[in-house]
Amino acid sequence: MRYDDLVIPDTPACRGALDVAAQYHTPSLLNHSIRAYLWAAAYAQGHRIDFDAELLYVSSMLHDLGLAAEFDSHTVPYEEAGGHVAWAFCAGAGWSRERRTRACEVIIRHMWEEVPVADDPEGHLLELSTGMDISGRRTDEIPAEVRREVLERYPRLEIAKEFSVCIADQGARKPTSYAARFVSGGIVDRILRNPLD
Repeated sequence: MRYDDLVIPDTPACRGALDVAAQYHTPSLLNHSIRAYLWAAAYAQGHRIDFDAELLYVSSMLHDLGLAAEFDSHTVPYEEAGGHVAWAFCAGAGWSRERRTRACEVIIRHMWEEVPVADDPEGHLLELSTGMDISGRRTDEIPAEVRREVLERYPRLEIAKEFSVCIADQGARKPTSYAARFVSGGIVDRILRNPLD
């Protein structure tokens, strides 16, 4: 498997979601969002998981928008805030209410400990791929050549430092959130030891 073998959808919604991510994220977080989709697509291909590429791509681009100052909520965890932004974005893209809700669910579930693939393949893939990219979990399940090509095209830049600060801030301000649980469970140390760096 090579980078060129990956399914990368090109629809108005996908282009719009990438534009939104580029507008509100730092270069490190933007590249993380792109890599999240690419790791998910590579894993799905290698494990024969059928998925909705447009839904997963849009959700990947928008999954961390709740970390941006413009969308950071003081009342809900960042993944919920990002899910609501995605719902509104997808309404503007003309998606049905059911499809908008799916995008919101996929984004919220990316912070779960595990999302069963049979129940939600896109949620499963985004939860898995963000874990790969942030903490290095199961990165050996992506072919080495794909890892090399993706990291060459979308380098990690300062993602370890930036995301460590973001997750610690979210955890401190929202003590009942998944972010707080991950921080108390040692996520910052795992981020700094990510084998992708």
